[in-house]
Order: sequence, then structure tokens, then C-alpha cells
Amino acid sequence: MLWCVEIMSKDNLKQTDYIINMSTLFIVLFCFFIPKVNAIVIVPKAPNIDVSSYVLLDAETGSIIAKLEETKPVKPASITKLMTAYTTFHALKEGQVSLDDPVKISKNASSIGGSTMFLNPYMDVTIEDLIQGMIIVSGNDASVALAEHLAGSEDTFAEYMNMYAEALGLKNSHYTNASGLDDEEHYSSALDMALLASQIIKEFPEYFHLYSERSYSFDQAVDPTTKQPILQYNRNKLLRRDASIDGMKTGYTQSAGYCLVATAKKNQMRFIAVVTGAKSADDRNNSAYALLNYGFRFFENKKLVDNSVSYGEAKVWKGAEDTVGLVAHQEIIKTISKGTFKEIQRKIEIYEPLIAPLNLDKAIGKLSMVYNDEVLAETPLYAEKIIKEDSLWGWLYDSAILLLNKSEN
Repeated sequence: MLWCVEIMSKDNLKQTDYIINMSTLFIVLFCFFIPKVNAIVIVPKAPNIDVSSYVLLDAETGSIIAKLEETKPVKPASITKLMTAYTTFHALKEGQVSLDDPVKISKNASSIGGSTMFLNPYMDVTIEDLIQGMIIVSGNDASVALAEHLAGSEDTFAEYMNMYAEALGLKNSHYTNASGLDDEEHYSSALDMALLASQIIKEFPEYFHLYSERSYSFDQAVDPTTKQPILQYNRNKLLRRDASIDGMKTGYTQSAGYCLVATAKKNQMRFIAVVTGAKSADDRNNSAYALLNYGFRFFENKKLVDNSVSYGEAKVWKGAEDTVGLVAHQEIIKTISKGTFKEIQRKIEIYEPLIAPLNLDKAIGKLSMVYNDEVLAETPLYAEKIIKEDSLWGWLYDSAILLLNKSEN
């Protein structure tokens, strides 16, 4: 076997050491300056569903996750009864009526047609029964009876409905009746329906459970054959498909198509999906279900601003203390794509120079939470504690430094 050995001179060794050292330095510099690559978060588009309009709303944060023609005025059909219920709930809250108040059923209410809880003019029915008949089985007769009892006439009741719509900021809604029967001047939008549903859930939790009831029977409405109370089922079939779905209202007329407001709660999140103008009951159910699944699968709620922590310190001039902590006065929770939270950057701007005295209610800076150059949340920053003025000598010293800095700039 032939062995080949190269004997290097001292100069060759030095040259080799130099090459190795330079190579090592290049590798170190390359690793140091290599640009940081953010994690790639892939969020697919919202489901492609065949409806006139839709919206997916986070009920807690108010974030719109998905939308299509969400502000377009459409015929709401029986989803109108959300506003009928909201108006009724307010009358109860304000003590104008009580749940056990008897209501005389008019011929007009009993003959309104459409979905019914089988009322007739000979009945005295409590407000509580009418609310259940309206919400669970979508009784048009119950809706009209409530309107007439609370306002004297359905037309007057519609005025109350419109006043509440305006107060809630529902910009694309106008009501002419309590049941949702078609009328050219009776309309709403997918977004308005979602906002109204969200408000009912927040403002009247004591009645929200009614929207998840699967069936209802009214003692005074008896089947002539069986002599038993007529049992009717909630038209929202999603209640039987998924345990997380707990409301809220279906609607249908020939001109409105099939409509649905569906809401579900899972992992401390509540989404509201609204679809309008579907071609069939199955289409509306499947469309709303797809939207809800999309929200829970790809989004989460995160606290982006915490009002219980300090966001650093800032230099204070002419103060008894040289620095002050920075705090936010509000907590901000946002709906964000899953996986993006760790990539959100915190940017703090200080309204310099901060000159004592500093109180607790004057903004001294701004906090921005940014993801991919998009500001997700923004809030003022305030002094963590009151900073009083310094003594005369300290005040004069800082004044001189500030004056010097100003002249140099």
C-alpha cells in the first residue's frame, strides 16, 4: 500500500489556519444575519355556500370572521321574531308587564296564518306561554298577540321595534310587523340579525335557554283526535345535530327563501352564523353548520392587551422619580387565526418628553399589537402611579438638560 504524506511548511500552516478562521467567521456572520422567517399560518377561505348573504360573528369580541353581502337588506321572514322577543323582554325588564299576565287573544292574532301555536279568540294565555310559543314553535299568532297586548296594535309595536333597532345600531333593518310576513318595507340584513342575536344573548340570558328547547306543547291547544296537547318541534334541526349548538331562530317565506340564525358555544367561544336566501331547509342548516365549524376550527380568542400588567418603563423629567411604569386601562380580547398569537409584535410609542407631574388619567403613550403590518389592537398607555414634581434643584437640573437637548436637536 502506498501512503502519500504532504509535509507543510510553517507558512503553509499559517495560511491554512487563516483560511479556516475566515471560513468560521463567514459561517458565524451568515448565521447571525440570516433573516428571521415567521411561521406560516395557513387559514383557508370561508366555506363556499350557495345563499344570498351570510355572516359569521364572534359574539364575545364582535369580530366578523366571514361574510358575504352581510349588509344587504333582505326579507328576514320569522327571524323577525328575534326583535319581537327583544322588545318583549324589555317590557318585562322595565316592569310594564309580567310573565303571568293573561292576554286576551284577538281574532286578528288567531287568524294570522302561517306557523302557529293554535290560539283562538276564546283563550286567555299568559305572556310566558306566548313567548314560548313564539320562540320554540315560531307561532305567528303568538307574535301578533304579544304585539297587540304590549302596544295596543301591531303597527304601534313595530314602531317600538324600529326604535330598538336604531338604538342597537342596526343600520339595515326596518320592521312593519311582529311575525315576519312579507312586506316591501320590512327588511333586515345578515349582519343586523347577528348583532341582534348577540345582544339578546348578552342582555337577556334568563330567556336565552328557550332558543334551545326542542319541543313545546300548549295545554289549551288539544289534538281533537288524541285529546292530548299538540306537541310541536323546534324547526332548528341543528339543535339535534350538535350539542354545542344552543339556538337560535329559523325563517322561511317563498320570497325570502330559507333563513337561519344559528349559535354555538365551544372552548369558551361563541359564534353566531346567519344565512339568508338558501334554497332548502337542508341547505340553510348545512351552510350555517359549515360556517360554525370553520370558526371553531381555525380561530381562537386571545387577550392581546392586559390591564393588569406593566408594559415597561419610561423616563420622567422634573419628577420626584426618574421613571414610571406603563399600563393600559382596558383589556382587549380579539379573535385571531390559530397559530398567529406568538407572532404578534408589541410596539410602544412614548409621548416624549414626559414631564412631571403625571396623573393616572392622562395618556402618556400608545401600545400597538401588530401582526404582518396589520394593527390588531391599539390602546393608550398611562402612568402606573402618580409622579409628583421634583425639588427645586432637581427641577432646575432637568430643565437645563432638556434645554440643552433641544438646542442640540
